[in-house]
Amino acid sequence: MYNSKSSLLLLLFLINSFIFFCNADSGTKCSNTSSLIGFESNFTMVQHQLRGHFKILDDCSFQVSRFDMLSGSSDVVFWGAVAVDFSNITRGFPISDHRLNQTTYKNASFSIQLLPNVTWDQIKVLSVWDVTTLSDFGHLTLPTNGSDFYPSRVHTMFDNCKNLSGNYRVRWSLNVEDNWIEIGLEAATKTMNYMAFGWANPKGTKELMLGADIAVAAFTEEGRPFVDDFYITSYSECMLHGKDGSAVGVCPDVVYENTTNGMTLNNTKLVYGHRRDGVSFIRFRKPLNSSDDKYDLPVNPTEKMTVIWALGLMKPPDTIRPYYLPQNHGGPMMVAYGHLRLNASENVDDCFGPLDADDKQDQDLIIASAKVPLVVTTGEALHYPNPPNPSKVLYINKKEAPVLRVERGVPVKFSVQTGHNVALYITSDYLGGNATLRNATETIYSGGPEAEGVMASPYELVWAPDRNTPDQVFYQSLYQPKMGWRVEVVDGGLSDMYNNSVFLDDQQVTFFWTISKDSISIAARGEKKSGYLAIAFGGEMVNSYAYVGWIDNAGKGRLNTYWIDGKDASNVHLTNENLTHVRCKSENGIITFEFTRPFNPSCSSHDKKKECKNILDPTTPLRVVWAMGAKWSEHLSERNMHSVTSQRPVRVMLMRGSSEAEQDLRPVLAVHGFMMFLAWGILLPGGILAARYLKHVKGDGWYQIHVYLQYSGLAIILLAVLFAVAELHGFFVSSLHVKFGIAAIFCACVQPVNAYLRPKKPDHGVEASSNRIIWEYFHVNVGRGAIVVGIAALFTGMKHLGERYKGENVHGLSWALIIWFLIGALIVIYLEYRERQRRRDRFLGRGNWVLGNVEEDDSVDLLNPHHASARTGSQNSGLMEVQLEPLSR
Repeated sequence: MYNSKSSLLLLLFLINSFIFFCNADSGTKCSNTSSLIGFESNFTMVQHQLRGHFKILDDCSFQVSRFDMLSGSSDVVFWGAVAVDFSNITRGFPISDHRLNQTTYKNASFSIQLLPNVTWDQIKVLSVWDVTTLSDFGHLTLPTNGSDFYPSRVHTMFDNCKNLSGNYRVRWSLNVEDNWIEIGLEAATKTMNYMAFGWANPKGTKELMLGADIAVAAFTEEGRPFVDDFYITSYSECMLHGKDGSAVGVCPDVVYENTTNGMTLNNTKLVYGHRRDGVSFIRFRKPLNSSDDKYDLPVNPTEKMTVIWALGLMKPPDTIRPYYLPQNHGGPMMVAYGHLRLNASENVDDCFGPLDADDKQDQDLIIASAKVPLVVTTGEALHYPNPPNPSKVLYINKKEAPVLRVERGVPVKFSVQTGHNVALYITSDYLGGNATLRNATETIYSGGPEAEGVMASPYELVWAPDRNTPDQVFYQSLYQPKMGWRVEVVDGGLSDMYNNSVFLDDQQVTFFWTISKDSISIAARGEKKSGYLAIAFGGEMVNSYAYVGWIDNAGKGRLNTYWIDGKDASNVHLTNENLTHVRCKSENGIITFEFTRPFNPSCSSHDKKKECKNILDPTTPLRVVWAMGAKWSEHLSERNMHSVTSQRPVRVMLMRGSSEAEQDLRPVLAVHGFMMFLAWGILLPGGILAARYLKHVKGDGWYQIHVYLQYSGLAIILLAVLFAVAELHGFFVSSLHVKFGIAAIFCACVQPVNAYLRPKKPDHGVEASSNRIIWEYFHVNVGRGAIVVGIAALFTGMKHLGERYKGENVHGLSWALIIWFLIGALIVIYLEYRERQRRRDRFLGRGNWVLGNVEEDDSVDLLNPHHASARTGSQNSGLMEVQLEPLSR
């Protein structure tokens, strides 16, 4: 027991000692010598709805309380500078390691340590600074040591705050002694909307607005804040009666009477107003008890009184009613209007965190047109959207740093009149001014040093954003940072964004494409509502590469690629193609998707992935089919099968920018194949057999048969080729079949020319010349080679037909062709045997019978066989020379 107590006392002693020495150590590190210790101030809001209270604790730390701020980038810091102007604050320095990261701060409190090498003497301006965008979210000014300092008033800070609705607040500070109340109206609303707040008629019960005294605050069309004192006499817009000029409705006090008791009726005085991040803020002061007892209601600060409020559209003045007049709020209660009981003297703060508008952009918007040039000048910075900014910024069409909206595929023309020291360029860099290559990763889309001019001699810059241009870029000056602003790049029509487009089969899907050096950009749009859209490269969906676009359950567009090798869901295999600039969207059920892919997938030679074989050749027609269905998911089932599909593929000529429906050419190719079989399988071989084995027949019948069969076969070959070329709309030397066919036709066409150049046959008993012998060898071997190559062309043609149409009977036809030529080979072997037997018998003298003349006359023109009948009847008898055979035989 004693040991336990001793141990506990020792532990407490050590803890206290540790705390004491830590405090002592802290005290030695952080002294209290600065005259700024205890200084307090509020932050001046510049951006991001920043508010907060600042206090210096000692020489190396400060405290921030009641801190509100919308999130910024990942590099927002506390920043020190010697002055708040653009040049000095951008050359400032971080004063702490603390990061105000991408977090929305809501009434936060925290303490911050200065960096070891930073002292309060170095800081004249303390800012909340975004290092990435060089943006000042808010700042305060510190006094110089030893000088009297009175912090400037911060108009966004009040003693009290009350939420009127989810996007509307009222802030106020009360000064009963001086008989005034200052009110700040703050709403996340549109630029031309009003904010109304005031006290209801205490005598009213149900009709609270009638007889109410309200202030209506808004911004003019030029962006200037204003506030007017209104009095409500009727639930209508302010109307003037023509006869007596009296007013009725929601009207400014001055409309009812110009003055009363020598005082202006508008007792509501504007103090300050701004619009930041889509939030309107206007501060005004009004007396608690006004001298105008007719249109102003007295405010008792110690009692609960009914207040009313509303939001709505403000009507600009015109020639009849020269005042900004509020229109009907037009929304539900407690959203667009409402009322509550309020005691102005009670401390209230239920505004937890900053207001966050859905649309934070308040700049002027200019939409570019292809026909109207945009005039770019420079001018004074008045409402630049990203402070701090230089004194001179870019204007477009006389508007200060507007948001510029352009469409992909639509050229934008700039008339640059900025002066010779400002060069315009379109860049990916948020800040611009990158002539010194501060940002090495910057992408310049258009413009540069040459894009400068003056009014007398403007420079014309044309920029054509394409489908690969990011959604946001910036127009800036090349030499000075932060002179320009944002460019919104939106999708134009697909016909503008792509160079070519065609309808696919049945005109249910439009196919778009643009070819670049090593890649192709593709888009597909369905022309009817569907759950998904798929296009595939191939003759049909089976054995094709498919691209499927759909909208998932979260409403996000998706695009996946697949290899399909069957008709079941299990045959759809996900691939991993290298696609870029992928988009998929659905408008009214019409799906459109886009992507860019290389012609040749970036795969190694050993990579056997399916996507590595998906190679596109822009010089070869691309066969495209499509399908649509009700629903798609990454886990496929039979329900994912398409409900409608193309009936046939469309051949897209990528280089020519055209297409044609792919016809079923099987009947055409069948006729072509039959003609080629007739020529190479019957006529030409028959002519050769006649010349080889029928020379013993009386007369020149063998010769007539040989010539007529060869000419007929050659004619049929040429007709078959012309028939196929006409139906295929071109002559494509890509397949092995065509290459064999060209070789065979060439050999066949050489034979008539060869026959025309035949040397004369020597007289009987005279030795043949060398030219005659060479000719005979050439003629015989070319003829035999033509038959061999022609037969190879027949077999490769059958194979090509099977690959193209996956015909089930091609295999059987191929075997029939093989059997036919085997039978022909057996016949040749038999005839060759008989011919050799006959020659041997003649040589031995056993066969002296002659059916006819056995010698030919060289005077016969082989190219004109009808002249054969003109030969003389007296011909020498003897052994017949075998046509097309060497004389040595």
